[in-house]
Amino acid sequence: MSEKILKGLPIFDWKSQARPVVGTDEAGRGCLAGPVCAAAVILCDDIDVTPFTDSKLLSAKRRDELFELIYKHCRVGVGFASVQEIFEINILHASLLAMKRAVEALDVKGGTLLIDGKFKVPGVSLVQHALIKGELRAHPIAAASIIAKVSRDRLMDELDKEFPEYGYIQHKGYATEMHRTAIAKHGPTKHHRLSFAGVKEHIRQPEQSASL
Repeated sequence: MSEKILKGLPIFDWKSQARPVVGTDEAGRGCLAGPVCAAAVILCDDIDVTPFTDSKLLSAKRRDELFELIYKHCRVGVGFASVQEIFEINILHASLLAMKRAVEALDVKGGTLLIDGKFKVPGVSLVQHALIKGELRAHPIAAASIIAKVSRDRLMDELDKEFPEYGYIQHKGYATEMHRTAIAKHGPTKHHRLSFAGVKEHIRQPEQSASL
C-alpha cells in the first residue's frame, strides 16, 4: 500500500480492532449494466497481506491469483444487489445492501467491520469504521475489493454469452464508448440499469421496464 497514493490519509491500524476484523468493499457501482457486487473478508493470521491493494491497481491476472489465494486461506462472503434493486432503492443503498449480504454470509456474531467509503452498513451490529480510500488503508478491505471485483467480472463474462453484442466480456458493464454505442444501437437489455444516464435515454418502449 502506497502512502503517496493516500495523499495524507493514514493507514488504519486494523490489527488492534476487536476480532474478527471484517473488511468489505463493492464493485460495479459505476456500471451501466449488471448487479453491484460486494465482498466481506476475514483474513487469516498467517497470510502475507503485502500484495493486497485496491483491485483497480492490479492486473486481471494478478487479481485472479490473489482471488484464489484469499478464497483458499480466508473466510469470504459475497453479496449482490440486482439491477431491479438498484432501480428501486438507488445505487448507494443497493451497494450497502450488497455489503450487508456479504457480511451476513460470514455469519459472525461480534467483532469489527471496516467499510470502504464514508457510509456505514445499515442493519449490521458489528462495530463499524467507514474509511475513505479504505482499500489503500486496511488490508481486509483491499482483500474484499479483489474478491468483489473478480466475482463481478466473472458474472459479467457469463452475461456476455447471453448478449455478446454488448461486449460485456471486454468492459464488464462499465460506461465505455463501446458499451454506450451498443446500447444506442441495440437498446437496453434486462441487465441494464434503466435509471442511469447512458441507458435511460435509449429505452425504446415504456413497457420494456416492466419486463425486466
